[in-house]
Amino acid sequence: MKKLCVIGDPIDHSLSPIIQNAMIGAAGLDFAYGACRVLGEETAQWLTRAKTEGYTGFNATMPHKQALVKLADELSNDAARIGAVNTVCIRGGRVYGHNTDGEGFLRALREADMEPAGKTVLVLGAGGAARAVVYKLIEAGAAHVVVANRTVARAEQLCGEFAAAACDFAADTLASYAARSDLVVNCTNLGMTGVANQFADLSFLERLPAHAGVFDLIYSPRRTALLERAEQLGLQISNGLGMLIWQGVYALEHFAGEELDEAALAAAARAALEELE
Repeated sequence: MKKLCVIGDPIDHSLSPIIQNAMIGAAGLDFAYGACRVLGEETAQWLTRAKTEGYTGFNATMPHKQALVKLADELSNDAARIGAVNTVCIRGGRVYGHNTDGEGFLRALREADMEPAGKTVLVLGAGGAARAVVYKLIEAGAAHVVVANRTVARAEQLCGEFAAAACDFAADTLASYAARSDLVVNCTNLGMTGVANQFADLSFLERLPAHAGVFDLIYSPRRTALLERAEQLGLQISNGLGMLIWQGVYALEHFAGEELDEAALAAAARAALEELE
């Protein structure tokens, strides 16, 4: 049986073992997937251990995604452009780094009927998740992407790498850009379970056109205050559960080294998550 796992710190909250083992069972693969707590300064040591202990690969969450970029022997185009690795395959002693977050986001976005091609998109936040989102939005043909962040310099740095514009997080600024947007994507942790901070002002949602969509990368809780208010306004909404599932599907395909029945895998993952509720 081939060994897989997810590494991170903390890691006890991760749903990856539940999702991956459900999909592994559905695909009939000879894999076993666990979770390993690995401290931020131990990424390189873990990689050596993974090779020694015969791991086929592993997923990585914070704080390892950036460190793995420099440790991989080869990077996929997405991993290189996003500057983060969330999926590692070990073959013949070589380390192959992938990033399935962006592709998972795009699949979930389209599954929610929020096709970004030709659209104007307001992205909230400028962290690692926003990098993946902005890159894939532009790759998918979004007409205009604006990144709003409290620290404007950080948004400007991100936008300097991609064809996007930066702005601050002030309520009137968000309202101004919302009025011209077809889609809002929240890449901050505002509203996440266990996080005290919330959006101070959601009035910018009232400026969105009636056809606009609001996509929140957060999946716990399933309905954030952002999504609840957007729904009250009659806007199309989606949380980050689909992204979580699809990035896992693509990761498993990398581990298996072949295309799998993606619909069956996603269905198995959703069923496993529903049992937790």
